[in-house]
Amino acid sequence: MPTQARDLMEKNVLSVSPETPLLDVHRLFVEEQISAAPVIDDAEQVVGVVSSVDLLRAVEGERDTATVETSYFRELLPYSSPDWDYLPEDLQDRLGQLRVADAMSDGVVSVAPEDSAATVAGTLREHRVHHVFVVEEGTLVGVVSAYDLLRLIEDLKDA
Repeated sequence: MPTQARDLMEKNVLSVSPETPLLDVHRLFVEEQISAAPVIDDAEQVVGVVSSVDLLRAVEGERDTATVETSYFRELLPYSSPDWDYLPEDLQDRLGQLRVADAMSDGVVSVAPEDSAATVAGTLREHRVHHVFVVEEGTLVGVVSAYDLLRLIEDLKDA
């Protein structure tokens, strides 16, 4: 019998609510060495996902909406990164007010527990993501990452 998502998935999934502060999500990602978490509502349903890319977009959005009255050479360079020395003083306060609901991606890339490893791999590739959530009847039961598929390939080598 082919390997299924239920055989690959991590069952202990760290999740957040739409009201979780983004700074808490950042801490969670760093402490747990993860790059995304499902967003679960009060009815225990998966309503979205927040990823490290979403966090970066939120910071960039707040930085871009700030009024910075300083003109400097970096603005003239086509591929330069932000100069963090010229950020508004209240940026950290504004970031502290953001919640998961302000940054999360709606919709979730998911698979069923009985989906094959090949289906999981195809879903990852098709959606250009590094993990899919395993959902059964609307309830989150696990997560499969690209690393889980790599482990499967390693295990096949030894078989």
